[in-house]
Amino acid sequence: RSRLLVYVPLIGALYMFVWPTAYRLFHNPEHAAIIPKFTNHLVTTNFWQTFPSVAVAIPFLFVCGFVTVYFLGQKGFCTYACPYGGFFGLADKLSPGKIRVTPACNQCGHCTATCTSNVMVHAEVKQYGMVVDPGCMKCMDCVSVCPNDALYFGFGKPTILVPKSNAIKRSYSLTWPEEIVGALVFLGSLLAVRGVYALVPFLMALGCAAVTTFLTLKMWRLIRAKELSFYRFNLKSSGKIRKAGWAFAILASAWIGLNAHSGWVRYHEFLGNYAFQKIQVPDELALAQANPARWLSSADRENILDGKKHYDAASRAGLFVNSETLPKLAWFEYLLGNAEQSVQLLGQAAVHQNGESRALSLYYRGAILNRMGRHEEARSSLDEALAERDDLILARQEKGESLWQLGRRDEAISVWTDAVRRNARLPLVNNELAGADRSLGKLEEASAHEKQADQFTPNDPFYHWMLGRRLQDLGMTELAEKHFRQAEQLGTENKMLNER
Repeated sequence: RSRLLVYVPLIGALYMFVWPTAYRLFHNPEHAAIIPKFTNHLVTTNFWQTFPSVAVAIPFLFVCGFVTVYFLGQKGFCTYACPYGGFFGLADKLSPGKIRVTPACNQCGHCTATCTSNVMVHAEVKQYGMVVDPGCMKCMDCVSVCPNDALYFGFGKPTILVPKSNAIKRSYSLTWPEEIVGALVFLGSLLAVRGVYALVPFLMALGCAAVTTFLTLKMWRLIRAKELSFYRFNLKSSGKIRKAGWAFAILASAWIGLNAHSGWVRYHEFLGNYAFQKIQVPDELALAQANPARWLSSADRENILDGKKHYDAASRAGLFVNSETLPKLAWFEYLLGNAEQSVQLLGQAAVHQNGESRALSLYYRGAILNRMGRHEEARSSLDEALAERDDLILARQEKGESLWQLGRRDEAISVWTDAVRRNARLPLVNNELAGADRSLGKLEEASAHEKQADQFTPNDPFYHWMLGRRLQDLGMTELAEKHFRQAEQLGTENKMLNER
């Protein structure tokens, strides 16, 4: 029994279910409604989208369904990790349904000995006439073993109405120093394993942290105590560690060591992600040419090098491939001018991904290949991206560029037209259609597409420069010059906008 760790489920529940709403209220994105519109999310067409893969689900069940039960007892995960139990514990104080007692009880203690939730059943029913401990899960084990049939599940006064003056003094198995150390170990283990390799989900991390805390405290007692046992195993006797104790020490050390290793990897992943988030170069501007290094500020370069260092360290030390950090590392390489290395990393990332993340990696790979002039490879990569996500319109735009550069201009126009049909607010695609129509002598259609493009083009010098550069690469020089001039007029103080 722990004084502090019993609050973990409640904290976990608040983090999962309350914090996202509170964060939205106090950190509202610009121009977004504070209270979002009501939408129906009761039905899904992709039930498994947010579920972990089988490779994660099996270890999850092993840790949370077996390891936590073995070390912490049958209700170990429920008591010290499950966020749902945190809310149920509060609700139990208002619940009228309790394990209650009749005068036939003779305080034999069978019920307490049987309880797998560490509830002092015999003491509570004597003091209150019912079980008030929120750890009681109404499993009816105590009812089934009572020799006098004195216990039953019934309805009556809830826990909140029980007088506090005659509360039973609880006994705990940890001293206060052990409580504090245990809480710190739990927090450290949770931070170490949660999200490591982009694999470990929150609930699994809670289970791992609970087991790590138990093993750490047990190891401490193995070192300090003269006598120690675990189930039927005698770990230490008369100050001497027995064979079972050495086996336990090896197992515990391996588990704790794996946690520490995961913490080292997660530390580098976290700092790499932090550096990635600080990059200020817009994707559109970076993807306008094969070497976007000219747009990097000194702070951007520092963040890129720092992030690359941390991702490389995590990759070298890691036991598994992190499919989320590989695309970010690829972006770092591209921004530094290493387009070939970036393409290779994005290809590796796509192998370990599926769904939207795979589609995005293949899209960026295709876009970079287009900038490198490898248009057939780009088209193939973009086709794979669209096979994953048919609604990825930017991939259609890039595919149109690949086809245009390959001389398959009718196909390119068809792809661009489809993209505009799906989203008419795309300045680049509308400009490309205007240039294509102009090359075919369709001046009215070209003018219509150009007007539509101008309607949705941001009044930003860098965006105009990006449009000019992309159109110039396609041979649409007249439209390109128009946007270069607008970029120069809007960004008179930036000499880089004069370079093409």
